Amino acid sequence: MELSALLGFAAVALALTLTPGADWAYTIAAGLRPGSTVPSVAGLCSGYILHTALVAAGLGVMLAGRPDVVAWLSLAGALYLLWLGCTTARGWRAAGFAGAAAREDAALPSGGALSSAVGRQGGAVRDYLRGVATSGINPKALLLFVAVMPQFIVQGSEVPVAAQTAAMGATHILLTVVVYSLVAVAARRILRARPRAARVVTLASGVIMIGIGAVLLAEQAAGLLGGLTA
Repeated sequence: MELSALLGFAAVALALTLTPGADWAYTIAAGLRPGSTVPSVAGLCSGYILHTALVAAGLGVMLAGRPDVVAWLSLAGALYLLWLGCTTARGWRAAGFAGAAAREDAALPSGGALSSAVGRQGGAVRDYLRGVATSGINPKALLLFVAVMPQFIVQGSEVPVAAQTAAMGATHILLTVVVYSLVAVAARRILRARPRAARVVTLASGVIMIGIGAVLLAEQAAGLLGGLTA
């Protein structure tokens, strides 16, 4: 594909990735939880892989012509963000204790440490799935892949459309890995030793997700109701 098209898409993708939103709030909250942040970031990236596959299969063009379907997907995303935001905000008191949790594991007998490790493994799976859902039905991601990406596909190019889509999707995923990993690491290193600040940031992350979900819910619900009554 043409390098200019790929660079143009990369610029738009980077701008959206650097814009704080639901993904940032989830990543920051993940950085303040005990355990590795890798499952959370990997889940976010997996959601974008699903978007890439959607566009590569040609479904993105179909969705672009069906605003009602996109509206229902956005509505589902809004409801999920509300739930995730409430869950995050509810756990604000426990934020900032990743170091304490590690010390407690070291003090446990071998059987207790094994149980703790099993619990962390289950938590990693949960964090991964939450990451997939966060980016998989994130309205900002839907906008990027369904509405923006097709504009950078060069028709008539020697490179197949599927290959162009894969290249742009891989570019966005790379940017996501770098930016969100830095956000998670920064949140952990800066705030882990500051319990009060960590609690405030965790509560703020939950409130941000609730706010974004509420605005999206109001917008999509109004649009859908208007379409039904028209």
